Amino acid sequence: MIKIKQTIIVEGKYDRIKLKSIVDANIITTDGFGIYNNSQKRALIKNIAEKTGIIILTDSDSAGRRIRNFVKNCVGGGNSDDKRIINVYIPQIFGKEKRKDSPSKENILGVEGTNKDLLLDVLKKFGVFDETEREKYNTVEITKIDFFRDGLSGGKDSVNKRKFLCRRLDIPYMQTNALLDCVNILINYEEYKKIVGEFDGEH
Repeated sequence: MIKIKQTIIVEGKYDRIKLKSIVDANIITTDGFGIYNNSQKRALIKNIAEKTGIIILTDSDSAGRRIRNFVKNCVGGGNSDDKRIINVYIPQIFGKEKRKDSPSKENILGVEGTNKDLLLDVLKKFGVFDETEREKYNTVEITKIDFFRDGLSGGKDSVNKRKFLCRRLDIPYMQTNALLDCVNILINYEEYKKIVGEFDGEH
């Protein structure tokens, strides 16, 4: 079992049970939107982020995105330069968890329903198991200016281009700032430009 020094933040107890079966780590649940009204848990997460850093691993649906952003704000932001936070995103896979009678509102599997091997691959992809990987990988940072020049922001087709980039990276759709943070973790500048070069073939 792989040991992770950072504390992992997930939404519910079944997410926690799933991760506990594959990694040795401290795992805290937000109890879904319960964290909104739990000042003690918010203070705990902020304190832990300062001491050991945190990994945010919420579901890839809209509720998961809202909870992720709330946790980031509790800690104090969390942009690509914030070493306290590692954002990890699971792919959007349609289906329902085995324990549930019906699928979620968006018919998307959450952390608890994601295959164990896939979860490990996702954690590795986002640099969880190699502390130096995120710093080594990009010698040239991808910036907001790049996004603007390449039509990923500020253009009439920007949403479609962001959706295409998210599909190519096998991550859920996200807005400009979150996507920029994610891209700088997952690919280098050359790989980014290669994908950008594929836009014309898609539209």
